[in-house]
Amino acid sequence: MRIGLRVDVDTFRGTKLGVPNLCRLFADHGINASFFFSVGPDNMGRHLWRLLRPKFLFKMLRTKASRLYGWDILFKGTLWPGPVIGKKLGSVISSAAEAGHEVGLHAWDHHAWQAHIDTMDARAVSRSLSRGVALLTQILGRPPTCSAVPGWKCNDIVLKEKSRFPFRYNSDCRGDNIFLPLVNDEQLAQPQIPVTLPTYDEMIGHHGVTESNYNERLLAKCSPDRLNVLTIHAEAEGIACFEMFDNFLKMAKAQGASFVPLGALLDDCPPMGSSRVVQETISGREGWVAWQETSKSYHEES
Repeated sequence: MRIGLRVDVDTFRGTKLGVPNLCRLFADHGINASFFFSVGPDNMGRHLWRLLRPKFLFKMLRTKASRLYGWDILFKGTLWPGPVIGKKLGSVISSAAEAGHEVGLHAWDHHAWQAHIDTMDARAVSRSLSRGVALLTQILGRPPTCSAVPGWKCNDIVLKEKSRFPFRYNSDCRGDNIFLPLVNDEQLAQPQIPVTLPTYDEMIGHHGVTESNYNERLLAKCSPDRLNVLTIHAEAEGIACFEMFDNFLKMAKAQGASFVPLGALLDDCPPMGSSRVVQETISGREGWVAWQETSKSYHEES
């Protein structure tokens, strides 16, 4: 059983602390993963206004967000512009690539993408992608070959604009299998590798899932008979949930699982079909996320 391992790095703190922790852990386990970096300003604290929404407030309480992310993340960019992550911590980002991990673009400004994607036109999307690609290229010495949008906030405009960049693949949605996206009946050439497994913040506190049984519940959702793609976060599994994640890797490997970068899943995948990307809601997550249209979500199966 292979599990594609995706690491989303959303913040300054996650880059500075979580990425080195995970790189050391992966080295100990002999694992390579895919890291997707937010490289622009860390303005994540501007999400605090969403506490006015009951569903978001409940999620923050359910996941114990202050412990999970730290107060420095929760207030970053609220009183003054946040630090530009790629300029301050470029050496951390390049060290992940030097360690053999796949490195791709997550976002220029993680907060701005999630907050404004519903109103961003093609020009705004292109500018955001271009700024992120430019800085990541400067850090790596080469253009990134893959990307994954924040929060699975993707639409047809994003898919079309990404097709103008030399990405080998993108991971912008949830779904069941690797596919070629359709936009207005046009099949785009860049494959989508959807995330098939729930994240920590979607599972914890729901349906009896606790810290003590989380690993078992997550591993039970993996199957050798289908695509397994797991997203972890440098801020969570790389810091606050580090020991629990280490135990998950040990449990999975004991059951015969191996972990690979997402790009490795393309090497021997079956012939790809095509599908549209649509908006759906998901248990444990506020707002919409992008879904492979023909897929059946894991929470429908639960």
